[in-house]
Amino acid sequence: MFKIGDFARLNRVTVKALRYYDSLGLLQPEKIDSFTGYRYYSASQMPRLNRIISLKDIGFSLDEIALILNRNMDSEQIQILLELKHSEISDRVRNEQARLDRIEAFIKICKQEAYIMKYDVVLKEVGPLKVATLRDTIPSYSEQGHLWEELVEHIERYGVKIVPPCMVIYHNTGYKEESVDTEVVEPIDGDLPDTERIKIRELEGIKEMACVVHQGSYQTLYMAYNAISKWIEENKYEIVGPQRELYLKGEWITSDPNEYITEIQFPVRKIESYN
Repeated sequence: MFKIGDFARLNRVTVKALRYYDSLGLLQPEKIDSFTGYRYYSASQMPRLNRIISLKDIGFSLDEIALILNRNMDSEQIQILLELKHSEISDRVRNEQARLDRIEAFIKICKQEAYIMKYDVVLKEVGPLKVATLRDTIPSYSEQGHLWEELVEHIERYGVKIVPPCMVIYHNTGYKEESVDTEVVEPIDGDLPDTERIKIRELEGIKEMACVVHQGSYQTLYMAYNAISKWIEENKYEIVGPQRELYLKGEWITSDPNEYITEIQFPVRKIESYN
């Protein structure tokens, strides 16, 4: 015979489940030690446990399973119950399919009425990068030009190739009106020395990065931030690191701010459910 823990492990169920089945009279231990209170199960009880698991898996409640097993129903009676369960699940599937059809119809209406969201948020993996960075606290988000000048001047002094796009990493938690912890970043191909302020390092890769692309001036970036924040919340993710802004097209290419292209990235992870 097996102790309850061993029996649970062999059958890939929890001890808690076995105790619950015992309380319902579904599967009682073959022996309980009167001195220690230990529950013992035998191999001959495994078929009954497998039947419980199988019936539960196809949608029967534990009360229904108790009815089937404890009344020793014959195969014909069990078949009737299975057909009823089949009918019940089929009805549920039809109802869910009808709901899907209504959703699809609503999507078409939204497209026709131009209620389409401007932003498409995607989840992707971002690989590591060799980068030159300069991190400092600046008065506001717009006052970072001197950081870029200092960083690029150092890179060009050693003739190292810059690999676009450049980016900024904001290390503050949440939005700040002032004292913004900012790290300007240039991906590079080559080697150059560190300074007291400029560091050469590998920017870590991120397994799950929520990303959205914004076209337009930096003054309208807040719309993309709103979209990605909403996506993160609705899809039950949480932010697990500092945000990045990648500058794909900017003033070095075009004089029209409406043509700027910026990608916003947030490292995220799925919030675990404890149902």
